[in-house]
Amino acid sequence: MSVIKVEQLKKVFKGKEVVKGISFELNKGRCVALLGPNGAGKTTTLRMLSGLLKPSNGSIKFQEKNALNDIRYSIGYLPQYPVFHSWMSGKEFLMYVGELAYLSKKEANERAEELLKKVAIDDAKNQRISKYSGGMKQRLGIAQAMMHKPKLLMLDEPVSSLDPIGRREVLTLMEELKEETTILFSTHILGDAEEICDDLLLLHHGEILESGSIDDLRKRHQSPKFELSLRDSANKYVDKIERLESVNTIVLEKGELHIFVNDIARARAEILTKAVQEDWPIVKFELSRTSLEDLFMKVVQS
Repeated sequence: MSVIKVEQLKKVFKGKEVVKGISFELNKGRCVALLGPNGAGKTTTLRMLSGLLKPSNGSIKFQEKNALNDIRYSIGYLPQYPVFHSWMSGKEFLMYVGELAYLSKKEANERAEELLKKVAIDDAKNQRISKYSGGMKQRLGIAQAMMHKPKLLMLDEPVSSLDPIGRREVLTLMEELKEETTILFSTHILGDAEEICDDLLLLHHGEILESGSIDDLRKRHQSPKFELSLRDSANKYVDKIERLESVNTIVLEKGELHIFVNDIARARAEILTKAVQEDWPIVKFELSRTSLEDLFMKVVQS
């Protein structure tokens, strides 16, 4: 069942189209990554969906309307750089947000206690927010976005500014929240999207280039690939491998060759024959599946 349907959504700033008529649907209970490089239009899109920015054109329709026809009852939103009343405690802040969402004091208190436990900061609920770490603030921000039990939770680059520990904490929390609500989060970090999302919207220069489930997108763009590592400079072997008929393209990444081929068996035989003949100092040679990064680069460069 669809939670939200977006049709021909467009935003123009000073004569420049930042978002160029995008259309998509988000289905109930899915975690969706809005993936794209910096400047792709991700934040602008989320701000339009949240009602913070008026679209230049297009429509945003929530399938389950509330009595007041107010989208704020349907969404929870966490901006990339959330701002808190740092003199408040974590629980005071959630109580404040709950009452702004028209929860009674009793309801706000119960919901705040529930969420503080869920985001694992209940032991710091009475501490001032100014004392919280970056990861704790981000988890508190997610809790405030969930106070009124939204149908859609939107997170703008939720882990980009965190250290590895804080990043892991927030990703684990998002994995758990998938059971409660539909999640749309923007990111330019490919590994995060691949790890926790079900579906993908690939945004580039304000346009959606690809959309669908991760598995479907992989099948659509699947290209057999070998990963080759050597003890000396990989650059020395690029020309030799590119001359092989079974090889399509080669990408050099962090000293490792990613060799995309059109025939796995033939490519394996040709590469290994060449390696044995010339005594290449191979450290690793293995078949690999297409990663989200491979898919992203293929779509963006096509």
